[in-house]
Amino acid sequence: MIIDIHTHTFPDKIAGSAIENMEKHIAQGQGFEVKCARIPTFEGLSESTKNAGMDLSVVCPVATNVRQPEKINSLSVRLNEKMDETRVFNFGAIHPDCENYKDIIDEIAVMELKAIKLHPDYQNTFFDDEKYLKIIDYAANKGLGIIVHAGEDVGLPDTIHCTPDMILNLWKHIQPEKMILAHMGGWKMWDEVEEKIIGLPVYLDTAVVLNRKFPVRMDDEQFVRMIRRHGVDKILYGTDSPWYNQSQALEDFERAGLSEGEKKMILGENANKLFKFF
Repeated sequence: MIIDIHTHTFPDKIAGSAIENMEKHIAQGQGFEVKCARIPTFEGLSESTKNAGMDLSVVCPVATNVRQPEKINSLSVRLNEKMDETRVFNFGAIHPDCENYKDIIDEIAVMELKAIKLHPDYQNTFFDDEKYLKIIDYAANKGLGIIVHAGEDVGLPDTIHCTPDMILNLWKHIQPEKMILAHMGGWKMWDEVEEKIIGLPVYLDTAVVLNRKFPVRMDDEQFVRMIRRHGVDKILYGTDSPWYNQSQALEDFERAGLSEGEKKMILGENANKLFKFF
């Protein structure tokens, strides 16, 4: 079983312009080019998932303003009805400035979207802000997962809105059972993650950290060490597609140096145990 817990799609009408704009931001912020690895639409993800021989790709939708969550979530419900055909499942979206966050989370739970996606950089809110604490606490009490972008964002590198210290500060107040820190706990902050986060009862996903096309990537030795120190049962496989070719990501993961048993858990068993997709 292979489940990619961390992917993204864009509406057909804006997919091309959105990706072009993000590629420009990455080039400006990082000094190197990162190109989209597939057609960035829902259909493109479905095709990529099947071509890579994966059982499921999970979309993590990012709401960038308060008007988007209801529309995104309603569409996600309709798309999820075709999961067996498309091999794609959509999580729920919410924005920290939504005053009706409880109503939105209640709807996400009823819709069985299983989790919410938070992106502190694109939502311009620090992770330990009271707005996030309220949302995460309420969502956790509803049994939902919380997946959050952690560390630097390649397109918005100037201010990091989710650092290991912010995670620890939030953890003093609430301890959600299904919190997933993307990019192995913090993109480009892996030494600090290893020092401060490893061992906490949180999940880490592997999204894009092994991408050999990036000048900056986690080396295989640290990747395997962090997984084993943290606990292989708390690691979820992810790619951040369309920013990482899903077939190439599987090859890179296979070469990292994990045992067959460890790979089996990370590639799908852990995610399915957590969210019961199948």
